[in-house]
Amino acid sequence: MKTLSLAFISLLILFFSACSSKKVYEPLDVKDDWKYCGRSDVTIKGISPDAAMVEDRKVLLKGKIIDITIPEHEKLLGYSDGWVMHADIDGNLTLKYATDSKMVEKFNLKRTIATASIKDNLLAVLFVNNEMALYSIADKTLLLKEQGDAPIVVNSKIVKPYIRDDLVIFSTLDGKIVIINSQTKKKLRTVIVSTQEHFNNIIYFNLLENKIIAASGHKILSLAQKEIRSEYDIRDVVSDEKTIFIATKQGEIISLTSDLQQNTALKFPFAHFMGMIVGGEHLYALEKEGYIIEISKDLANHTVYKACIDEGYVYIDGKIFFVDDKYISVE
Repeated sequence: MKTLSLAFISLLILFFSACSSKKVYEPLDVKDDWKYCGRSDVTIKGISPDAAMVEDRKVLLKGKIIDITIPEHEKLLGYSDGWVMHADIDGNLTLKYATDSKMVEKFNLKRTIATASIKDNLLAVLFVNNEMALYSIADKTLLLKEQGDAPIVVNSKIVKPYIRDDLVIFSTLDGKIVIINSQTKKKLRTVIVSTQEHFNNIIYFNLLENKIIAASGHKILSLAQKEIRSEYDIRDVVSDEKTIFIATKQGEIISLTSDLQQNTALKFPFAHFMGMIVGGEHLYALEKEGYIIEISKDLANHTVYKACIDEGYVYIDGKIFFVDDKYISVE
């Protein structure tokens, strides 16, 4: 018993030693407090890629609180083609039109939903078991179902399906993109982004210079006539019209072309980036210890400012970071 106690004490000492020695970002030069930073009128309580839920369960969308309330025990899935989407764990999905909350469509899909998208009469749904499905909104019929490999554990950044013309592109929870023709109801192609066992869902998707760009937490893919992949330990990805910016878990900001050729890189030791915004001629990176870093797009120059943030959900609405009950605007 004495031996067991000593062993337990030793483990505690090691644990607390590791915690106390954990290093954080400490900039050598902080210019000033960031001017456009203060208390917000709302407190963020839940986020999706393109809408947020605030403290009274109302929805923040494009800088405004709209007249839609998310019921208790339901999750805000996001905003798509004019509709706000929310669902419970049993797959009861509700669509409410953002400018007329009396316009409502309901689906009982019987499985937990990860994310969804809408385009005209088409509803594309990605379930937490990695199943993909297309539905008609008008008559609630199932148009197509495609089963992916069920993930073990995923990153919280889940990308909603991308719908353009007859194509629906699913960013899956197991590191793939699946391209489907919604008219013929056939799968056209599956492309692997990465093959890690854990946290392998797609966290970023975009079209850039006629190429599909997709990233998991482990790799980034550029897809056009050929497939190009690069390996990074990715925390966040943003882009402008021609350049991709990656924030890594090692505190790097890396600039890439659409062919994934590295332009340049900048290192901020021990930085934990919570989000990035591209604005004008600068990239703005929000750092966990309460800093906002203004970086020229060529990564040649940067300035560190103190930001008025604490811990909390980070929601990006246009050119504004919302963190808990604070806002940080970059314009």
